[in-house]
Amino acid sequence: MSASSAFNEEKGGSSSVGEPEYGHDPASGGIFSSDYKRHDDLKEMLDSNKDSLKLEAMKRIVAMIARGKNASDLFPAVVKNVACKNIEVKKLVYVYLVRYAEEQQDLALLSISTFQRGLKDPNQLIRASALRVLSSIRVTIIVPIMMLAIKEAASDMSPYVRKTAAHAIPKLYSLDPEQKDQLIEVIEKLLADKTTLVAGSVVMAFEEVCPERIDLIHKNYRKLCNLLIDVEEWGQVVIINMLTRYARTQFLNPNMNDEEEEEKEKKAEAPMAKRKPYVMDPDHRLLLRNTKPLLQSRNAAVVMAVAQLYFHLAPKVEVGVIAKALVRLLRSHSEVQYVVLQNVATMSIKRRGMFEPYLKSFYIRSTDPTQIKVLKLEVLTNLANETNISTILREFQTYIKSMDKDFVAATIQAIGRCATNIGEVRDTCLNGLVQLLSNRDELVVAESVVVIKKLLQMQPEKHSDIIKHMAKLTDNIQVPMARASILWLIGEYCEHVPKIAPDVLRKMAKSFTNEEDIVKLQIINLAAKLYLTNSKQTKLLTQYVLNLAKYDQNYDIRDRARFIRQLIVPTEKSGALSKYAKKLFLALKPAPVLESPFKDRDHFQLGSLSHLLNAKAGGYQELPDWPEAAPDPSVRNVEVKDSVRAVGTVTCRDRESEQSSEEEERKHQRKSDQQKSDSESESDEESDSESSQSESDDSDSEADVKKKKKDPVCNNRKHKCIDSCFNSLVLCLQNISPCSALKSYELLHRIRGEGLSVEYCFSRQPFSPDGNMVAVQMQFTNNATSEAKNLHMEDVKLQSGMRVKEFPEIELLPAGETATAVMGIDFCDSTQAANFQLCTHTRKFFVSIQPPVGELMRPVFLTENEFKKEQGELISVTCRPPTPFLSDSRFNSIRFILFCIAQNLPCGSDKECRFAGRTVTSGSLVLATVATKEGGAAQLTVNCEKMVIGTMLVKDVLLALTQ
Repeated sequence: MSASSAFNEEKGGSSSVGEPEYGHDPASGGIFSSDYKRHDDLKEMLDSNKDSLKLEAMKRIVAMIARGKNASDLFPAVVKNVACKNIEVKKLVYVYLVRYAEEQQDLALLSISTFQRGLKDPNQLIRASALRVLSSIRVTIIVPIMMLAIKEAASDMSPYVRKTAAHAIPKLYSLDPEQKDQLIEVIEKLLADKTTLVAGSVVMAFEEVCPERIDLIHKNYRKLCNLLIDVEEWGQVVIINMLTRYARTQFLNPNMNDEEEEEKEKKAEAPMAKRKPYVMDPDHRLLLRNTKPLLQSRNAAVVMAVAQLYFHLAPKVEVGVIAKALVRLLRSHSEVQYVVLQNVATMSIKRRGMFEPYLKSFYIRSTDPTQIKVLKLEVLTNLANETNISTILREFQTYIKSMDKDFVAATIQAIGRCATNIGEVRDTCLNGLVQLLSNRDELVVAESVVVIKKLLQMQPEKHSDIIKHMAKLTDNIQVPMARASILWLIGEYCEHVPKIAPDVLRKMAKSFTNEEDIVKLQIINLAAKLYLTNSKQTKLLTQYVLNLAKYDQNYDIRDRARFIRQLIVPTEKSGALSKYAKKLFLALKPAPVLESPFKDRDHFQLGSLSHLLNAKAGGYQELPDWPEAAPDPSVRNVEVKDSVRAVGTVTCRDRESEQSSEEEERKHQRKSDQQKSDSESESDEESDSESSQSESDDSDSEADVKKKKKDPVCNNRKHKCIDSCFNSLVLCLQNISPCSALKSYELLHRIRGEGLSVEYCFSRQPFSPDGNMVAVQMQFTNNATSEAKNLHMEDVKLQSGMRVKEFPEIELLPAGETATAVMGIDFCDSTQAANFQLCTHTRKFFVSIQPPVGELMRPVFLTENEFKKEQGELISVTCRPPTPFLSDSRFNSIRFILFCIAQNLPCGSDKECRFAGRTVTSGSLVLATVATKEGGAAQLTVNCEKMVIGTMLVKDVLLALTQ
């Protein structure tokens, strides 16, 4: 087969006209029946024993499906390869079966056993594909098999398989709704999953199977809020929409005090007591805070979901953050612009101020489609006020010159709405619309007449000249709606134009039979009103018009004429005009209210199809009303082990890294235990003289420390170091008193804290609740005149892996008093800051604690043999202080700094000193050696398992020496 024929076969199964298909004679008509021996080459390749041919055939088949070609006739040949041992072939076979399993149910049922074996395959992709195919077979008889497969997949170790199980739940529910109870149990299990890959899929299953069971969301609410930032984009949309409805049932309206209280105070005779400001629920705030970063998402649906959440849930003062993100979406495709502008038009009615800074973003481009232009006009009209109306009207003047007639008509209507809403520009708009009456385009003139008619109803006595001018246009305007509007205006305000109105009726009576039905009805109305106000001039004309209407072909016109004749024309029975005629025809008509078509459309959830269509679509869930009383917030409390709040997400990769780190830690612990036992056996075998020598060395070192305490030079150097940055390297030392070794840091200044000041220091003592945490001692001082209450932490933001154990709440801190509390932080061997809110009963302050590298280590004792052995296995970082510190006098300075941050180890030489410590979290060993080389230069060598720790330690030592 030639290359061209193969290409044509892949494209559609038929060869070109010039080449017969697979050897057929063109004269036989084979080229006109492309189904004859169709896909024979693919079937032969699928029946081959070579996996390479099968793989090539499956690739071509899947490519056909992707292009929309029908490949259902290959189902028997493909399904035979479902048991193929080649993984790549099996994947593609499953992809094909998912597409056609519902159409070829009988053949698919023959492979049920193969799919069940695929559920036990070691490859997670095969397990997931088998479940996907099994759930695509729409046969009731295999419902028990599907249910069992979904339950097993929900407990699978692979999050990808669990995600597929969540996707299969709605399929099974639509096939057999009676399985709802069992499926809810699976959904409840999957909702507790901590991986971001599963979250979006299981919430989608929840929405389709049991959206009314909000009790399943309670315990998972905070987890979903925290995982939201890492969930896939379409999962984020589903979760945000679900949480929007959840929040409307569980939290109070944050804006309930704004308008309600004002109305109550106006109605009440006595002034009402001021209501306490509403305090937002922390879980409500958690949702708003965790969705706000998604406004920067590249997916327009995610941005729209967050925007509707803020519009429906956030306080008025915070809704404005969504405006910039929505305006950014106006640079997208026209389809996205259409949906966004529909929602912006709804928002701009009640939240006008949030879009006013972006007014120019809604100016219309010549390349915009008509539907986009009309929506932008709607937004501009909603944003119009006394300040920007002049700018908007100038913009509208340029739009009227457009060639798009529908757009021009919409612009004229927008001008009328602006004139209605803003009384200051009503006359200006009327004059501009009157100028349009001389336009050559009949549609522009007609639309202008209709809008002018509505505007004149507000102040007809001031605009009689405009009515006279419009009466002159009856000879030129041919559009029925415009002619009818002019006749209605003249009849309604005929008293203001008593000389012109009868003449207009005379002209209209001449052309009555040729007018449109809507114009005829207004001619009859005009005749009736003139008969009641000026019967001397119009009596005969009215009778003439009524006689013409009596024989009109339209029954509405005949009925109207008969009704008016009996009402206004005197008869022998009545003998006089009906007393109701003037009340009926000459009653004052209320001025029309020009409203936006998007008014009150926000009762639909923004961003939904129902809001787009302004009609309830199938499957739409109503947005619940705010509760009158706050439900119990304790239903969302989840027990956390050791009362430690872990903030962050857990992904599959994170879990693997955690497992590997735990294995390394256990391995290291076994290694250190073995070395410890070996060292103990060696120390037992050593002579007493060696132990006495070490004791003498220790005593000498203690004597040196005492001597340094007495030496004023040493004391000055010591205090100088304590006041400088090197104290950030100091760990807990039992040989140095805390008052001289610890350094306090300012957490909250008393000015920023409104009288409350907070300082903290690293106590360098083991944190008893958790040995992997660094103990942080906090001192609260109330410098204000009033007492502080309920001092506690909220909104902890940590890097992945870090943890915090909060300090106990301080219920009361009187003025001028001081209180102390201890909290624990697991920095995970990093110097990343722990950010949180320090809260009182009235205020919240954002603060952060960043540890110096030295506070991440604890001292440890090693023998000389252990030290040398570990030193040879660890990574080495060596540095020499810069030129000003090459003197031998700096040796003691470096030695003193390291003595403060780690355990001083015995050493026989005065020119060398060793120190050892372990990191608090992982227990990684850190060794430091200070030695003097030739020429009296001091050299610092740090050996450690983590290169980052060693590098930061060296930098901090050098920084301390320079100060």
